[in-house]
Amino acid sequence: MAPIGPCSLLIFFLPASESRASMTSLIRAENLTKRFGHIEAVRGVTLEVAAGEVVGFLGPNGAGKTTTMRMITGFLEPTQGQVTLQGFSLDAAPIQARRSFGYLPEGAPAYPDMSVLEYLQFIGQVRGFAGQALHDRIAAVVSQVHLERVQQQTIETLSKGFKRRVGIAQAILHDPPILIMDEPTDGLDPNQKHEVRQLIRSMGSTKAIVLSTHILEEVEAVCTRVILIAAGRIVFDGRPEEFEARAPASVQRNRMDHVFREMTATGLEVRS
Repeated sequence: MAPIGPCSLLIFFLPASESRASMTSLIRAENLTKRFGHIEAVRGVTLEVAAGEVVGFLGPNGAGKTTTMRMITGFLEPTQGQVTLQGFSLDAAPIQARRSFGYLPEGAPAYPDMSVLEYLQFIGQVRGFAGQALHDRIAAVVSQVHLERVQQQTIETLSKGFKRRVGIAQAILHDPPILIMDEPTDGLDPNQKHEVRQLIRSMGSTKAIVLSTHILEEVEAVCTRVILIAAGRIVFDGRPEEFEARAPASVQRNRMDHVFREMTATGLEVRS
């Protein structure tokens, strides 16, 4: 697989037909499977996400979370299965499908020698913005993720937390209906995490958002739904309170942690 870089965005915004399939969900993945040689990393994952849902995509390391997210965003071709985004098939209409989402990948690669402002200007122009509209969108995302004091700095000089914020800014710059975010608060301090969670909550009422995280507190804070993956399969899909309720009454603290450990250890499949 080729490295994911900023230039990968260029294919998202070429002129395209406006025809689309009828849809009930903004994200639909059917029977996604990915094999790397003899290793089956993802095994028949099927899910749908509608506008207004914030899905916490959970799983232990190596469970297939990042691989699934890369397949949903078109950065990794599935061995089998189909993905539809805002009614567009990634196979049949890849450009239209990819224009529908913002993606914060693991590591959020960017051009290190660009300033924050130059990078966002570049991304905005690739997204099709120009003139006052470009200025307004950049000003909006800089304010949303609090990049004001570093916007003239080159990206290579930023802390990990600020680099993460730049990644979030480019993902939301074009105000997409779908957001796919891999560990959005990774590297942020507690105050920054609180701000990003508030931002996700504010966008979650109108967008379909999928975020992967190891922080179960984050699921409680922002998510309306939990999908748990273990050994490449979905083992739970339901509301956060349903997930927590699977802990026995004797567990008084860290109930979600208890359920996470039990379900990823046993691989018990439960669809709520």
